[in-house]
Amino acid sequence: MLETSARLLRLLSLLQARPDWPGATLAARLGVSARTVRRDVDRLRSLGYPVQAAMGPAGGYRLGAGAALPPLLLDDDEAVAVAVGLRTAAGGSVAGIAETSLRALTKLEGVLPARLRRRVAALQAYTVPVPDTGPSVDPAVLTLLAGACRDRVRLRCEYRGYAGAVQRRSVEPHRLVSWGRRWYLVAWDTGRRDWRTFRVDRLRPLLPAGPRFVPRAPPAEDLAAYVSRGVAVAAWAYRARVLLHAPAGALSERLWPVYGVLEPRDERTCYLDLGAETLPALAVLIGLLDVDFEVREPPELVAYLRSLSERYRRATPGRRRTPAAGGGRKGSASRSDEP
Repeated sequence: MLETSARLLRLLSLLQARPDWPGATLAARLGVSARTVRRDVDRLRSLGYPVQAAMGPAGGYRLGAGAALPPLLLDDDEAVAVAVGLRTAAGGSVAGIAETSLRALTKLEGVLPARLRRRVAALQAYTVPVPDTGPSVDPAVLTLLAGACRDRVRLRCEYRGYAGAVQRRSVEPHRLVSWGRRWYLVAWDTGRRDWRTFRVDRLRPLLPAGPRFVPRAPPAEDLAAYVSRGVAVAAWAYRARVLLHAPAGALSERLWPVYGVLEPRDERTCYLDLGAETLPALAVLIGLLDVDFEVREPPELVAYLRSLSERYRRATPGRRRTPAAGGGRKGSASRSDEP
């Protein structure tokens, strides 16, 4: 059986691990009686931890929010994960959070045991982060949107489209999705009566918020896949659909999802819907896959690839050939225009 002080720490750790604990389950986990659990809960309350209790057969305990943040109890893996997460957030896409993340990381590393500091230091020393070149978002906007999703409150907002035009929209927010170094809001657009995906860095909420709404069935069970399919092509100035002469499974690792989505057709072919800022960029992305392909749309890409193939043909030296009898000096050679 755990000593009282160790048991209190264990009890606090369990209460922090999940929202609700039945009293009998806590007693079993700690190896004590339900009466001992009640006494330990009273001790935690005397130390300032707001432990709430519900009576009855289905009663239990919950660690509520207090006036001050209580100390967190983290095991080794949790502490390393938090440290790495804070380091990542320091260079992330949420504006104004870098300094706060570094302050929190400094405090955490100051109390880590030496063995964990070495693990965190190794991760930092031998990991090269990719610079975040995507747009940053205001953390206050993220917090407001997350609260609206939680409270099911309709929002009015100004949204700047890809071309720069600003429109007023009324939406029922459902979920925030972080994908491709950008933040997106999946919401029901009341004006268009359909689900829409909004880039958060282009969205400005208008207060006050609207009335509460009854939540609808989401557009997909996997919202991350839903956003990636829609955004991978729609976010770009040029879009294309290409038939690739290779199975989708063989190509999935060669294509970064932010540029396109593969759609299996049969065992030997698949479709690729992709986007890019320019036609040359589309051509490069398709060429990097290194498979035969057929462009289905747009016609502008077909015309560009034809001009590109002609340019490559001109850049390719022709085979050397011996001139016909009587033509030119002996031993001379000319370059053919044939590919």
